[in-house]
Amino acid sequence: MSRPPADLYGRQRADRMFRALVPVVGAFRRASERGARRQPPVRAVDRDLRVVVRSSSVEADGVVAVTLADPGGAPLPGWRPGCHLDVVLPSGLVRQYSLCGDPADRRTYRIAVRSVGAGSAEAHALTAGTPLVVRGPRNAFPFVGPGPYLFIAGGIGITPILPMVHAARGSDWRLVYTGRDRRSLPFLAELPTERVRVRTDDEHGVPTAADLLRDAPPGAAVYCCGPAPLIDLVKAAWPGRFHAERFAPPPVVGGRPFELQLGVGGPVVPVAADETALTALRRVRPDVAYSCRQGFCGTCRVRVLSGGPSEEDGMLVCVARADGGRVVLDV
Repeated sequence: MSRPPADLYGRQRADRMFRALVPVVGAFRRASERGARRQPPVRAVDRDLRVVVRSSSVEADGVVAVTLADPGGAPLPGWRPGCHLDVVLPSGLVRQYSLCGDPADRRTYRIAVRSVGAGSAEAHALTAGTPLVVRGPRNAFPFVGPGPYLFIAGGIGITPILPMVHAARGSDWRLVYTGRDRRSLPFLAELPTERVRVRTDDEHGVPTAADLLRDAPPGAAVYCCGPAPLIDLVKAAWPGRFHAERFAPPPVVGGRPFELQLGVGGPVVPVAADETALTALRRVRPDVAYSCRQGFCGTCRVRVLSGGPSEEDGMLVCVARADGGRVVLDV
């Protein structure tokens, strides 16, 4: 504001009030600029958390528990039952593992991994002292609302359920823990003996929905984690509150075929009505990054150039679809 404006009433001379304000505004501006220069630079946000493997131990057939800690012994970010970590393995693969320790323990994180593929093979090979990068904790399976509760865990599905069981102490709750046999069930020794029913296929056969739900207190909220067939079985039979976390991507139901175009002028890939965009994309780009295949980790997010369900936020190709037509991706 170097020159005062004309009179407020339209007369062609400077208004006396504005003339008096000119030096005041100039002094304020100079003071603001000096203050801004003295501010420290804004630090970039680092969402990667560097940890080190403290220990690794066998918990059941094909299952290892891995304990992580800050390299310098600093407290780790807090978490709640149901949280998971994105673990960046030494090869660069990213996998999600539920936290199964004590949320009150800020010194360590504990995860458990069943051997089922390349990522889990790397996790099983981790030894004490190995540095890792993790992201999170994040919660895609929150433990919310009042009891009573029925927990149903299938095999390694006990990992997010175990902290919930401990958090539910003092409430009306039950746990049904099912699996192939007792040797395959991790953390059995950490479960209380009361209110827990361990049910194995080798002793009782494959469970029915009625068998799994017969322990439910009236009005219970059901928390279920395990293989997709177990979750689908319970969900179809339970009319009340239901919360679940599955280890496999949900099937595509009611989808319509559409097309992916890889860049402007690039090749066009058809996506069938019953497959995900990620499945189709990996036929021509097998190295495309992905992890959870359920839409919550964000690893597979791809920028959309046109035609997509959300051009601003990008497309999670593991779950997002177009309602017909063509989506042009920046790949």
